[in-house]
Amino acid sequence: MGAQKKRAAAAAAAARVSEDPDDLARQPLQAILLADSFTTKFRPITLERPKVLLPLVNVPMINYTLAWLEAAGVAEVFVFCCAHSKQVIDYLENSEWFSQPNFTVKTIESHNIISAGDALRLIYEQNVIHGDFVLISGDTVSNMSLTQALQEHKERKKKDNNAVMTMIIKKSKPSPITRQSRLGTDELFMAIDPNTKQLLYYEDKADHSKGTICLDKMLLAENPSISLHNDKQDCYIDICSPEVLSLFTDNFDYQHLRRHFVKGLLLDDIMGYKIFTHEIHSSYAARIDNYRSYDIVSKDIIQRWTYPYVPDVKFCGNRATKLERRGICFTAFNSEIEQSRSAQVGSFTVIGYGTKIGSNSKISDSVIGEGCTIGSNVLIEGSYIWDNVIIEDGCELRHVIVCDGVIMKAGAVLKPGVVLSFKVVIGERFVVPAYSKVSLLQQPTVHDSDEELEYADNSSGTVEFSSIQGTADQSNGEMTSESSEAHKPKLGTGGVGYIWSICEGGQEEEWRHSVAPIPEDKLTELSEAMDDDQELVTQDRTALSTSGELISDSNASEGDDNEDSKDDSVYFEKEVEATFLRAVEENVKVDHVILEVNSLRLSYNMTSADCAGAVFYSMMKLAIKTPHSSAIGLLTLYPSPFSMVASNAYPIYLSGELQQNTANIITTWQKLLKSYLLEIDEEIEIILKFEEMCLESAKEFSPLFARILHILYDKDILQEDAILRWADEKEGADESDKVFVRQSEKFIQWLREASEEED
Repeated sequence: MGAQKKRAAAAAAAARVSEDPDDLARQPLQAILLADSFTTKFRPITLERPKVLLPLVNVPMINYTLAWLEAAGVAEVFVFCCAHSKQVIDYLENSEWFSQPNFTVKTIESHNIISAGDALRLIYEQNVIHGDFVLISGDTVSNMSLTQALQEHKERKKKDNNAVMTMIIKKSKPSPITRQSRLGTDELFMAIDPNTKQLLYYEDKADHSKGTICLDKMLLAENPSISLHNDKQDCYIDICSPEVLSLFTDNFDYQHLRRHFVKGLLLDDIMGYKIFTHEIHSSYAARIDNYRSYDIVSKDIIQRWTYPYVPDVKFCGNRATKLERRGICFTAFNSEIEQSRSAQVGSFTVIGYGTKIGSNSKISDSVIGEGCTIGSNVLIEGSYIWDNVIIEDGCELRHVIVCDGVIMKAGAVLKPGVVLSFKVVIGERFVVPAYSKVSLLQQPTVHDSDEELEYADNSSGTVEFSSIQGTADQSNGEMTSESSEAHKPKLGTGGVGYIWSICEGGQEEEWRHSVAPIPEDKLTELSEAMDDDQELVTQDRTALSTSGELISDSNASEGDDNEDSKDDSVYFEKEVEATFLRAVEENVKVDHVILEVNSLRLSYNMTSADCAGAVFYSMMKLAIKTPHSSAIGLLTLYPSPFSMVASNAYPIYLSGELQQNTANIITTWQKLLKSYLLEIDEEIEIILKFEEMCLESAKEFSPLFARILHILYDKDILQEDAILRWADEKEGADESDKVFVRQSEKFIQWLREASEEED
């Protein structure tokens, strides 16, 4: 379509809503929620159930999105349904969402749509959007306030009619090894005007083998200031003006929201439409794009980053659970579960209603759904078990997803990364290989592209693929003889289902996007390849810095990067703390803990000093929260998130008890801490971290600073050079910054004298 026709279409779109900006401001805020991801990343699960209805910490994903939209002040939501539309509509009609005051949810259904672009074109034709709207998919979790972003969008629109969209972004450093974010998405490059926050460049499919990013010379010529980032996460929450819908109607080649629409507008120099960004810092926002992001967002929910959308707080569509606090770790229990006294439920675990747990079973870092039966001597670690699953005695599950109605026979083992779709049966003692996908449905012979529709009969919700003819009896899992014989080799004796083959070249995608941690050998392989690539890349003053910003000769500011990196540091420290506490509870070997911390280090792009500080912090916090008579012991119940009163959360110590606790923990875990103290600088970082804790988060240690410093020296964790350099660096500091140097004067003097005697 020519430029003149485009302008006419845009004018017509504007005429469909009020031309008065004040009238637009008074319009109730609307939202479009896409209940179809138009991708195949969650197959085979999404062949039978729409992605937005998959459980996320035992709550359908779409409930998190709707709960946030309601809280953010949206008055009317249009839920667009395509694949499995009947299931989505039936769920919403029978939920509380259709009866909320001042919050209207309406569904729009189509069976012929194959992309997000097609969906928005259909919504435009129905003329239901009358002003600015929020565009979001039903697999997004957030607790951000929309107030500031909306205000910025409206103010820009008043000054510039071409400002049609505001994209929500968040700081998120990709791993330099895997080139992907913590959510498992590809490294994203953005060019942003640092003054206006206008988005100038967007690339999520960069060619890393070249080691360079190509920018149009005109982009650099027309914009006096550009910040190029590879450390931003696209939250997939957009505030749009009504013109956005008309632009999709005018351009039928716009199918994908980012790959086509966003990049199309950025390259269109005729119409001049602009996209801006709004960066959030302390709030949470993430989209579940693959199995890895499903795992990460689930952990974030359990660790309460998404408050108030957490297991122990009632919001529409969930049942509030009792939260048990162990050290700093949370375990959510429901009152109607049956747990053997010898069963161990570890930290960061959620157990659903009606679930039974047998003797000597161990569950940690996992989510268990409702009505599950878990036998004796079962090991479940880092896994997601949905509703009505039967796991017989002696099974092992590590970092897997198990859908509703699955039966695992005695002694069966699921290797990391396995996905079992609905009602699959795994035979006795059968070992399912790592990253396998198992379904009652045969694998499609034609692989759909990422933009194609999940292939299902939308009128009935049934899938148009061949399935195993024969049903497993829920009491014994047996099938008809013909079917059973046909599938014995696949899943063991009594097994029911097909193991899908991994397509050629797809192995890498499996471990990159899996709920399982990336294997150590893969990280080593990637690290070596990265080192080789680095040698080929020419280093000059316009290369990307570690912060991801384009550095100019005259102006290189690190302020924003330093400020935003605090978010990653907090996440990293909390993850290390959770890993450490699980290791204490489960008696994990130090070498294995080092591997886990190293994996986190690579994921967050942290240094040895960061690791040392986080490990030391975790050890000191454990010392405070552990009663003197027990290694772990303390168990405090919190009925609500606001009842975490300090007097209840921490035991009361005599100074001698806390000192002894600390000494015991340092002795036990000194190998872990020493593994990150490679240089004197790392040791000084430990002392500075301890000072910070004594002043802020762990004031109980303040009177014991000098004594614990001596313990760290005695255990060969801190060398005398590190302690003396720390003291010397405080020489010119303010008196308020010398509190702990003064407290340690006798010890420091003793070290100096000892050093002089040796000389």
